[in-house]
Amino acid sequence: MINKQATTNQERPVGLRIVSILMIVFGLAEVATGITHNFLGIVSTTETNLTTYVGSALGLCYFTGGLLILTGRKTAAWIAIALLGIDVVGRICMVITGLYPVNSLRQVIAIIIGTGIAAFFGIYVGTKLKYFK
Repeated sequence: MINKQATTNQERPVGLRIVSILMIVFGLAEVATGITHNFLGIVSTTETNLTTYVGSALGLCYFTGGLLILTGRKTAAWIAIALLGIDVVGRICMVITGLYPVNSLRQVIAIIIGTGIAAFFGIYVGTKLKYFK
């Protein structure tokens, strides 16, 4: 008899593992940016306590979503997609409220790319739900 767990893991696309690892790394980077208010000199946030809390919370959503995808559970994947949605909406809210200043083209492009990557990850995981148990 073939172990269904082993078969499911073997069939799961490597892209899901890559996305989950990137989500974990990007989540940690977002937490660090929330705390330091700077990401590699490319993106900055306003230096307020609110920005620290919101930016760090959004990073934790991203990070937790990556961990959940690694579980291989469909419910966890749905929660990860929701957490990515929270991250995307949170980033947009940070721009609207001025917590992410849009004072330079470099800043705007970085925000758009970062938010686009998070949205892409959510869509990608959504298209791979059949690989979760």
